[in-house]
Parts: sequence; structure tokens; C-alpha cells
Amino acid sequence: MTRTHESAVQAQFGEQAQAYVASSIHANGADLDVLAAVAAQARPDRALDLGTGGGHAAYRLAEHARRVTAVDLSPEMLAVVAVEAEKRGLPNIETCTARAECLPFEDGTFDMLACRFSAHHWGDWESGLREARRVLKPGGIAMFFDVVSSEYASCDTHLQAIELLRDPSHVRNRNESEWTSAMANAGFRLRKTEKRRITMDYISWVDRMRTPEAHRIAIRSLQKSAAAQIQTYFAIQADGSFSVDALQIEASACCAHGL
Repeated sequence: MTRTHESAVQAQFGEQAQAYVASSIHANGADLDVLAAVAAQARPDRALDLGTGGGHAAYRLAEHARRVTAVDLSPEMLAVVAVEAEKRGLPNIETCTARAECLPFEDGTFDMLACRFSAHHWGDWESGLREARRVLKPGGIAMFFDVVSSEYASCDTHLQAIELLRDPSHVRNRNESEWTSAMANAGFRLRKTEKRRITMDYISWVDRMRTPEAHRIAIRSLQKSAAAQIQTYFAIQADGSFSVDALQIEASACCAHGL
């Protein structure tokens, strides 16, 4: 039976919701500290965590915002986030099931928006960015974090291939140039960007997505047969663990952009 992209995302993440709350690579990181620092300075009245996943950006935003809305395509993921928010004593977090490309909010609803490791799953990336801009107030702050691909075609192809084998709901990791251009076209003004290297532990990386054994074998085959340039770029280790670049973007919503 043919399924939509949205149903593929829900199938991949719904049953693994608790794993994303517990995942150390999602629950920790310098990017979360940066997000919290920006939120502490901005003190937003309303903040949006777009593609909340395990809710880790929402938890940090909730320390400084009066009200936080955690949005995700997976109701199961949001249910886990609601329980975790209650455990953490964060009653100012609410949840909402929605696609990034079609947000059920009025123009200019939010003062701040965070989107962490979600955009590479969006069916229409450019539309998602435009929606993010639409629901932000003019001058509002947007923080995007995502794994980015290389400008080198061979490295880009390798990353997209292993990502898709691991997770059939994967759409695409964009490179930094694509992010910069798309953000400007969507109505954002970039303030600063920063790249960080993240090491992916192979076993936890595939276990988190319940990657089938046949796909695991294919991933390891691609890694072992990769050219020296690719092996070096991703720092592929003997056990399959590897490193990728994550891009942090801080931007503001332009004051004159359809509002």
C-alpha cells in the first residue's frame, strides 16, 4: 500500500518517541546552551519549538518564555513530551500536532522560534521556512539547528545515501549555501552561523530508528568501500561510527515580508 511522506515520518518516530527523549545526542549539546542563552536575553512571551522531537529545545525555551508551543507531526512524540514536561515542572509547555509546511497559527504569533534537527524531514523545506517566518513577529528571533551536507558532491551523495538507508522518512540534508539562500528568500535576516562536528555512535544511531539488518549491512558496505576523501571527511571509524557537520543559524524575521 502506498503511503504518504507524513505517514512515513509518523511510522518512524511515533513508536520511538521515548528513545528521542532519552537520546544523549539530542538531550545534550552546546547548541542547547546557546539556545537557552539567546532565550534568556530575549525573554519571549510566546516561543515555538518547530519539529520538537523529544522536546529538548522546548524544555530549554520554557525556562525563559512565558508560554512554549511544541509542534510535531507525531502525536505519540508529543504525548511523551507532555509527560516529560510535567515531570520537569514545566507547565508552560503546550503541544500541537501539525506539519511544518502548514502551521495552524496566526501571522506573527510568536516572538521566538527554535527548530532543531527537524528540517531534513520536511517534505517541502522551502514552504516550512516560509511558514516559520510567517508565524514569527517582525524582528522575532529564529534559531535553526540541523546536520548539513558537504559542498563536495561525493560527500553529499554518501551522506544522503546512508541517511535514507537508516531512515526512509529522510528527505535531504542541505548544505550551508542552500540554507543561507533559502533563509533569505523566506524573509529572514541572518545574524550569525556556526558549525560544529558531531560524532554519531553507529549502534545507537541505527537502533534509534530500528533500521532493518539489510539496510545496516548496506550502510556498512558503503562506508567500507568509500573513497579516501569520504572516509576522511566523515572520520569513519572501524565500528561504523562517524562525524558530521551541524549548522547553527541565528536569524531575525525581516520587518517587511508579507506582514
